[in-house]
Amino acid sequence: MNKKADVIIVGGGINGSSVAYNLLRDGFTGKVVVFEKDKVYKYSSTPRCAGGFRQLYTTDINVRLSRYSLNIYKHFSEDMAVGGEKPKIDFKQRGYLFLATEKMMPQFEKNLKVQHRNGVQSRLLDKNELLTLIPELNVDDLAGGLFCSESGYLDAYSVMQGYIKYAKHLGAEYVYQEVTDLVIEGRKMKGVRLDNGDIYEAPLIVNCGGSWGAQLSAKAGMKFSIVPSPRQIFQFTCEKPLENYLPLTMDPTGVYFRHEGEQLIAGYSEPIRSAYDYSWRREDFVEHVWPILAHRVPNFEKAKIVRGWAGIYDYNTEDHNAIIGKYPGVDGYYVAFGFSGHGMQQAPGVGKGLSELIRTGKYETIDLSPLRPERFTEHQLVVEDAIY
Repeated sequence: MNKKADVIIVGGGINGSSVAYNLLRDGFTGKVVVFEKDKVYKYSSTPRCAGGFRQLYTTDINVRLSRYSLNIYKHFSEDMAVGGEKPKIDFKQRGYLFLATEKMMPQFEKNLKVQHRNGVQSRLLDKNELLTLIPELNVDDLAGGLFCSESGYLDAYSVMQGYIKYAKHLGAEYVYQEVTDLVIEGRKMKGVRLDNGDIYEAPLIVNCGGSWGAQLSAKAGMKFSIVPSPRQIFQFTCEKPLENYLPLTMDPTGVYFRHEGEQLIAGYSEPIRSAYDYSWRREDFVEHVWPILAHRVPNFEKAKIVRGWAGIYDYNTEDHNAIIGKYPGVDGYYVAFGFSGHGMQQAPGVGKGLSELIRTGKYETIDLSPLRPERFTEHQLVVEDAIY
């Protein structure tokens, strides 16, 4: 039996749920149905991410998205309370720090100008200033760093659940089944087909399904250069505790580290490989991460792995940035995927922007048009230097 909705959202993770929440919060009165194939979110990308939040981007659109998201996350627990119950997202504004060699500093100076004109309170640090943040840091091969004190890290799973709970509170219906096909007649979106054969009809579909969503689009003849790329995270302890809690710190090699409670987590910029691989390998920590950690912070020479996990980037191989907006040539089809690791950071602005575009036909709060799907055929790529 066919079922009907006014808007169908494919993917009930953080971005899909942000779209549902913002649509209904902004006054949309139609029926919103969200489809999510992973009911317990075991393999969802959001709970498996490192939870880093930064504003240290090098393009105006990414900085503006982060600025908007910062203001949302600062007040998230209070604003997203349902029935007096507040989501505890544990936003630690301990800062975000990019360490730099002498060769990197001129580029960081350019990046600083982009950030400042968009209101980010970032600053360049010299070696002595780095040591005030991390007294144990080995700065022998560093020239300084780029630091933003407003940024930091948070509990991404709790943010996602906060959006889900409030979206349901506002009337969004969540259906925990897999969408296998988009239903299109001519050049108009008509609905979706589920894995059990049911068809849900809707004139408007928002695809927030990550790399799975890109594959769903491809089945309907709309191809995007997005691949599923695994990223590992390692949780560990060290024998001698650090003097201060860490900002999320990015080494020039691409290895990052931060506190996770009283323990620590770390990861690295792994080579892109198209796979749905959720395994983690202790030997990758030993080979690719530990030597960098031990060099950068001597306390990490004696490290003990507690556990590890892996999540999936929906990696946009064209310009490594999100693809957001109305798909040209198909009435009623919108996408928000290809975040390449930035989905949690940008979710508040993505939900707000798509709510405006769907309801009013234009962006009002943030102009997300630089991230439009047709930018690739128009040769208007968004080239972001700070991609890890």
